Amino acid sequence: MKTKFFAAIITALMFVGAANAQTTKIGYTNVDYILNNLPDAKDIENKLKTEKAQYDKLLQDKIATFQAKYEDYQKNGATMSAVIKADREKELQSGQTAIQEFQQNSETALQQKQQQLLAPVLEKIDKTVKDVAKEAGYTYVFNTDAGPGTTPILLVAPDADNISDLVFKKLGVTPPAKTAAATTPAPATAPKK
Repeated sequence: MKTKFFAAIITALMFVGAANAQTTKIGYTNVDYILNNLPDAKDIENKLKTEKAQYDKLLQDKIATFQAKYEDYQKNGATMSAVIKADREKELQSGQTAIQEFQQNSETALQQKQQQLLAPVLEKIDKTVKDVAKEAGYTYVFNTDAGPGTTPILLVAPDADNISDLVFKKLGVTPPAKTAAATTPAPATAPKK
């Protein structure tokens, strides 16, 4: 009796699961692909290039100043008194430390600036993907890009369920021309041995 009861429950659950599967609509997109093809991305890239150029110029100036002091120390070090020589060595060490700190600080500042500039654009993409999914009746939308050097989350999917063009249109951007990489999820690669 218990066996028949459990069999009936399992059968009922299978029918409910099958009914739900028929009403579930799954789509996919690639957020990086959308981001890289938005005009906002080009603006962000230009702003970051400008800021990086400013940091690079200042770094080159610091290096040139340090190099000049170092060459002067090399050239005149033998004739300097012990106190002056020790002072110049200390100055060179602090100059070298300052250059290294500036490099680290400028890299950190650029990363923070990139995150600051990307955050509203990524939020806009996320909202648009959700809006498109709701309007088109998608229950789930997967991002095919799992990150650099990783296997995509979605390995096989029909082109009809790629909502990228719908997202572009909703954002008011003409979708880029189709390429094989843009329309289908990337194939899985074999792990390195």
